[in-house]
Amino acid sequence: MRTATPSTARAINDRLVLDLLLDRGPLTAPQVRELTGLSRPTVSDLIERLQAGGLIQVTGEAGGDRRGPNARLYGIVAGRAHVAGVDVRRSVVNVTVADITGRIAGSAVRELDGDLDVIIADALAEAAGPLAMHAVVVGAPGLVDPRTGDLSLVNDVPGRHPGLLEAMRARIAAPVLLENEVNLAAIAEHRAGSAVGRDDFALLWLDDGVGAAVVLGGRLRRGVSGGAGEIGFLDTRSGLLCDLLSGNVVDGLGTGGPATGGPQAAGPVMGELAVRVAAAAFPMVAVVDPGLVILAGRTGRAGGEKLALQVADRLAALAPVLTEVRVTTVVGNPVLMGAVDTALSMARDDIFGTPSG
Repeated sequence: MRTATPSTARAINDRLVLDLLLDRGPLTAPQVRELTGLSRPTVSDLIERLQAGGLIQVTGEAGGDRRGPNARLYGIVAGRAHVAGVDVRRSVVNVTVADITGRIAGSAVRELDGDLDVIIADALAEAAGPLAMHAVVVGAPGLVDPRTGDLSLVNDVPGRHPGLLEAMRARIAAPVLLENEVNLAAIAEHRAGSAVGRDDFALLWLDDGVGAAVVLGGRLRRGVSGGAGEIGFLDTRSGLLCDLLSGNVVDGLGTGGPATGGPQAAGPVMGELAVRVAAAAFPMVAVVDPGLVILAGRTGRAGGEKLALQVADRLAALAPVLTEVRVTTVVGNPVLMGAVDTALSMARDDIFGTPSG
């Protein structure tokens, strides 16, 4: 077994402390020593090194209620880098800009009324203002090929065209990553939703479009061609799942049904919806046994716990393994949140160094 070199050990310690500051906010040197177990000289050198690199700064003092000099508080230099997340819907583009701590620094919304790359670049320019971007992540409906990073199969999004990724990179002065929007919703769910603390789960997206994302061993699984989770193409006795669970079809199951955001659908309406959702979830449960299925999107959120319980009951009758069903608890736009989170991970790994050193 090889031991870490001094430079590798420094890189690992630097990232450990930077992650602590991101998670807990400003800390004093004694607090850093207590939380990391690092020695006083190591922490002193580390703080000096991170300050010289423009990564941390003194943000205040602690200990005003005790005798002796106050301890300096050190925090991340929030303006060290900025990132953007983009959510492409079928009618609008939403953009959020954040500093490297994750604090929102700008936002914009644009209607889809032209070429998609132009609209995204214009919305980003509005949201960012004079800020330079370190990374931009775009979430869009469709199949993203992991080998090229571009859309190989695009759902009905106005303004789309071949070579979208290349066109965006030509207009945006920052690294641009394109990702399927349901995959980004799963990333948000894993960080701050119903999948926190779970390394294995499947997210079922029930909205204008129908799709899924699979996370196993804490990693998003895209498939060789990026087609993992494209359950809308599955054919049932009653038709394609994308046709049975699209927003308009679900709205038509009953007045005030779950997809409209009105009162919970009752009796036959909720029962029929649960049957359809269970039919969509069952293939994932039978093949990858995720142990947890999360219902997200407009229909999943509005169906609530009542829908989740009925889907769980039907899955228990269909599948040979026990599967928990939960409703999404992500607050706000999960696609946009997942896009910002992914962009932050890119920027932090680049600026702070990878967590492994």
